[in-house]
Amino acid sequence: MRPISRLGATTLVALALAVLPVTNASAHVRVVPEQTTAGGWTVLTFRVPNESQTAATSQVTVDLPTGTPLLSVSTKPLPGWTATVETAPLPEPVDFFGTTLTEAPSRVVWTAEPGAEIVDGQFQEFEVSTGPLPEAGTHLVLPAHQTYTDGTVVDWVDVAEEGGEEPAHPAPELTTTDAESDAAVVEQAAVVTAATPTTSEPDTLARVLGGVGLALGATALVIVVLGRRRGDA
Repeated sequence: MRPISRLGATTLVALALAVLPVTNASAHVRVVPEQTTAGGWTVLTFRVPNESQTAATSQVTVDLPTGTPLLSVSTKPLPGWTATVETAPLPEPVDFFGTTLTEAPSRVVWTAEPGAEIVDGQFQEFEVSTGPLPEAGTHLVLPAHQTYTDGTVVDWVDVAEEGGEEPAHPAPELTTTDAESDAAVVEQAAVVTAATPTTSEPDTLARVLGGVGLALGATALVIVVLGRRRGDA
């Protein structure tokens, strides 16, 4: 029975590992745009995980492009954090709804109050409303700088070459699209949503656990049957 017991134990361990959450070892600062239509306005959400086990994230800075400037940037209030939008001169004046602008937002700095820092195992989301977005096909790189309470600064500024591997510290980035592309995406999403029944998280978890229970039951049955055959032999 020892070989069979070992087989059963190995199977149970494998099944247990299959349902354990997988930790993303490459969690980075990301930007999630609400939409990317050229000429439109969007909300950019910067998702910042804390990647230090010994220090907390106390400040986050995002650099904004000045070559293709985002002429209007406003921040969403975040309890425990102070946001500052800094400006810089533009290479050339830009007409903004009838007003000539000679400077534009150049970076956003979020600073945590004591006790509001992002600690180990947590992440925070920082939102800005911005626009108008530049012409379709414009690739926007938004370098971020993450400051920890021990003085360490992690610069998320690297840009991967086309077809290359993701760098160690990739910069948040997005590419603007035209109105037709966005409409097609929305239409496709609507079709998928209509065809796919909505399931809540508890229901999904229940189904997973139910499947694991069936698998464990089948494993136990196999062990019993094999044990009986071995005994009869």
